[in-house]
Amino acid sequence: MSILLERSGQPGADERQIKIPAPSLPIEERRAPADPFIDLKARVHERLIRELDVARLSGQDPVVVRGQVEEASRALLAAEDVPMARQERLRLISEIADEVLGMGPIQPLLDDPTVSEVMVNAPDQIYFERSGVLSLSDRVFKDADHILRVIEKIVAPLNRRIDERSPMVDARLPDGSRVNAIIPPLALDSPTLTIRKFSRDPYQVDDLIRFKTLSSETAELLKSCVAMRLNIIVSGGTGTGKTTLLNVLSSFIPPTERVITIEDPAELQLRQRHVVRLETRPANIEGEGQITQRELVKNALRMRPDRIVVG
Repeated sequence: MSILLERSGQPGADERQIKIPAPSLPIEERRAPADPFIDLKARVHERLIRELDVARLSGQDPVVVRGQVEEASRALLAAEDVPMARQERLRLISEIADEVLGMGPIQPLLDDPTVSEVMVNAPDQIYFERSGVLSLSDRVFKDADHILRVIEKIVAPLNRRIDERSPMVDARLPDGSRVNAIIPPLALDSPTLTIRKFSRDPYQVDDLIRFKTLSSETAELLKSCVAMRLNIIVSGGTGTGKTTLLNVLSSFIPPTERVITIEDPAELQLRQRHVVRLETRPANIEGEGQITQRELVKNALRMRPDRIVVG
């Protein structure tokens, strides 16, 4: 990761000024490329929300619930009587279900187990990472407000808020995936959403050896360090595997020990049974109520820990 800064004053012989270009369109006018069915999808979605009790469906089998939503969408589309090919109709029904039950256009990327990160830069710029390679998705949002609605859908159940007074937020999805959102005026062109997906099957030490991330000798050394209760710091750049390595190190902790984790936000996947998970809390809109990692570490010392893992 490299960071470029602009310095005030005249640049010297070895310096270059970096200018941030103004957005080509006002934020409220940023839209995805024209979709002939985008207004139709919005109308059906709005009617579906009014007529379908989504709250009543919570707690039921997700497959059954999605089937009910798709069937209701199919009926509403038929009532619109808009000519379209069968594949277009199926695509619209699926996208409407994603809007109602999931995160809209990015839901297929979140469902894809090969995708490790999803990045929304603008309505028409949704990138994803697969096997360490970034690619531009063909998925699009309707406009900037559409992105904001998805962000609010993520943060609302967590009692977080995002608006002009609080334009940045960290959160997580129900499956543990880490979420960061930043909106105007801090994000100049569009609300921006970044999701680091939660691995359903965390890597084990044998996986890292097979990938040649670690040698078997290094793995044995680290295992001995954990067994000897040495302090260990895992450091590195974004996306370099710090959390993955920390999960592997934690697997060396004996199951008879009490482990307390302190994170911001929580994303570790420890396999031990005796684990207490703590997470920091940001300040509220009045600037009060913040709980920092330092405070949680002090509190953890009163909880009879055998191990403290700070993420």
